[in-house]
Amino acid sequence: MDGDKFELRLAQGAEDLRLAQNLRYEVFVKELGGDGDMVDHARRLEADRFDPFFDHLMLLDHSRGGNPCVGVYRVMREDQAAEAGQFYCDDEYDLSRLKNGPFKLLELGRSCLHPDYRGGLALIHLWNGLAAYVEDHGIDLLFGVASFHGTDAAAFAEPLSLLHHRYLAPEDIRVRARADHFQRMDLIEEARLDRVSAARAIPALIKGYLKMGGVVGEGAYIDRPFNTTDICLLMNVKQISEKQRGLYAKGARR
Repeated sequence: MDGDKFELRLAQGAEDLRLAQNLRYEVFVKELGGDGDMVDHARRLEADRFDPFFDHLMLLDHSRGGNPCVGVYRVMREDQAAEAGQFYCDDEYDLSRLKNGPFKLLELGRSCLHPDYRGGLALIHLWNGLAAYVEDHGIDLLFGVASFHGTDAAAFAEPLSLLHHRYLAPEDIRVRARADHFQRMDLIEEARLDRVSAARAIPALIKGYLKMGGVVGEGAYIDRPFNTTDICLLMNVKQISEKQRGLYAKGARR
């Protein structure tokens, strides 16, 4: 896609939020089979109670028909989480190590791209926008859940095990999945793991985070209403800044 066609900005009102929620519906509900208490099937909107408290980073292509929103990230700072009463991830992971630590936090969520814009520059544009947001707000640590689509952890035994053995977060930021939906990730011993096959099975978005220095919390969380097996990804901004230059430069040369 031609980068000149894109507009990147934060949602500016109810209509922008509707466009973002419509894209999320097409991806998370129609494509991936998710659902939730506030999903509006009649209007094709994927929503939850946290939406009013997040900022919504939108990538728009005004040259296409229909909904111009082709990519979205929603992001929540600590002051916004205080207004909401919690971070979204609080329901899935014990975040006390993060909240009690020295880091200025930013939660990421609901990241998605329209299928026509995957594998090109669109994700690079979103990540550039995220990097600018992080710099503007002095963020130290990014975190959020990323998903395998489906709730049978055995189907993801290889990639989950690889993430546990190779990318487990250091103790000071190692959040842990809540006990009520906790799923062990070390399902295959490291010595028995086919690393190539396991890496191939990791979703592209998670791979992107790992390439930028991302690590994972302990245990996965089985989210049956949303039809996902979630992991918590964490990224130190200082480590990202070192790696993203090469990633973005590589994307710009495509």
